[in-house]
Amino acid sequence: MSTRRAASARKAPPIPENCPCGLPAAYVDCCGRLHRGEVTAGTAEQVMRSRFSAFAVRDEAYLLRSWDPETRPADVDFDPAMRWERLEILGTTGGGMFHTEGTVEFRAHYRVRGAAGELHERSRFRRDRGAWVYLDGEIEP
Repeated sequence: MSTRRAASARKAPPIPENCPCGLPAAYVDCCGRLHRGEVTAGTAEQVMRSRFSAFAVRDEAYLLRSWDPETRPADVDFDPAMRWERLEILGTTGGGMFHTEGTVEFRAHYRVRGAAGELHERSRFRRDRGAWVYLDGEIEP
């Protein structure tokens, strides 16, 4: 994303009351705590949920912080027409408190100009200096 972003791309959506990650909690008490740096994710699934929420609220700083330094881009290019709406966790492997690697398979539902869509991905996570980070993902059909 260039430094000359359109104003609409820079403007984040309003902070939601309910957490976009799908857990039954208020955003400020759920993923908002991770986004603000008050706590860190304890599992790969938790960092996946928090990253989905970060896309939903366009929190570029958190997305970059939670991305593996080996695969992290310079910036995140948000589509101002895209609205991330719902996350389904389909399965996990590893990624627990005593693991160093893990995967999370998910389906992320979105809308672009009113048209519904979904992204089905199997994401890989690893620990970097003790913190769970997103490494990469494989798009599923």
